[in-house]
Amino acid sequence: MASPRDLVHFVGSVPLHDCEAVFRTLAGELGPYVRRLPDGETGKRSRWIYFQREMLESLPVMEADPTVPVLRVHEWNGRLLRETKLLRLKPEIDQGTVAFPTGYAEAALESWAVFQRLRDEGVISAGTRFQVSLPTPNSAGYMYISAPGRPAFLAAYERALLAALRVIVTAIPAADLTIQWDICQEILAFENYFPGRPPDYKPVMFAMFGRLGDAVPDAAELGFHLCYGSPADAHLVMPRDAGILTEVMNGIGDAVRRRIDYLHIPVPQDRTDDAYFAPLSTWRRRAETQLYLGLIHHADAEGDQKRIAAVRRVVPAFGVSSECGWGRTDPGKLPGLLLGHRLAANALAG
Repeated sequence: MASPRDLVHFVGSVPLHDCEAVFRTLAGELGPYVRRLPDGETGKRSRWIYFQREMLESLPVMEADPTVPVLRVHEWNGRLLRETKLLRLKPEIDQGTVAFPTGYAEAALESWAVFQRLRDEGVISAGTRFQVSLPTPNSAGYMYISAPGRPAFLAAYERALLAALRVIVTAIPAADLTIQWDICQEILAFENYFPGRPPDYKPVMFAMFGRLGDAVPDAAELGFHLCYGSPADAHLVMPRDAGILTEVMNGIGDAVRRRIDYLHIPVPQDRTDDAYFAPLSTWRRRAETQLYLGLIHHADAEGDQKRIAAVRRVVPAFGVSSECGWGRTDPGKLPGLLLGHRLAANALAG
C-alpha cells in the first residue's frame, strides 16, 4: 500500500442511530487508516434496498406481476428467509415517462452537511472523502421485479439512479467525494440464483457497469463493492472460490473507461486456503486500483491473520474490510469489528 490510509475500507452500513454517530465512531477508531467515510446508511436505508421496494409498491405505475411465482429468498444453507411478490410496471405504462423517486440524493446531501461540519470541527481529518454507496439498477431489478418486466423497469430505474447521481455530484465537490456502486444481485445472477436469467446477462451487466462508472466525474473517486448478499447477516450464496468475483472485476475493468480507484470483494470466514484466492492471479489489475479484501470477521483475529497470509501469496498489496456492510449486524458486535480492523491495519502497516 502506498499509504496507511489505503489499509481499511468501510463498505457502507453501520448499526448506529444516525450519520453523525457513524462519522464520529469510524473517524475516532480508524481515521488514520481510511481515505473515505460512509454515512452508515442509517434509518430506512439500514436494510439496504428494502426501502426501494416500499417506494415501488407505493407508486400507481407499479403492480404485482400475476404471471410469475413469488421469489423464494434462501440463505446459502437453504434456510428460507422470505417469499417475495415480484413487481412490474403496469403494461399500459410507457417506461420513458417514469421517474422513480429513489431518495438517494436527498440522503446523501443531508449526510454531507453533517460530514462538512464534523470536518470543520476536526472530528474528520482533512483530505478524507465522503463516500456515497449506491445500488446498481439490477439490485432492485432482480430482487423485486419479475423477469418479463425487468427490461422496461431497468431502463427507467437506471435513469432515476443516474439522475440522483447528477444531483449528488453537482452539490458535493468532486475532490471531496467517493461514489461506490454496490454489486450484489449481479454476483448472485452469475451464480444462477434468480429464475429467468437472460442468456446475454453478462454483456448486458458489464455494459451497465461501464455506464455507471463513467457517469462519475473524473475528480471524484470511483469504487465497486462486490457482494454475495447479507439480508440476515449471512451470504445468500457461499462462493466456491474467488473465480466469479475475479471475472466480474475483469469485466468492470474492461467496461469502465475512467479511473477505478478501488474494488472490494468478500472472503468467507472459513477460507484460509490457497484455493479460494487462486483465481485472483488472473485479475487484470489496473495500476491505480486498490483492492480491499473483506476478510475481517468478528472476534476472529487469528483467522484474520491467516486470511491475510493466504491473500499475500497471490496479491501482495491490498487493504482490509469486512465482507459486507454491518446494517444487519448485531450492534453489540460493532466494537469487536472495529478492533479487528485496527489489529489487521496495524499488522499490515508493519
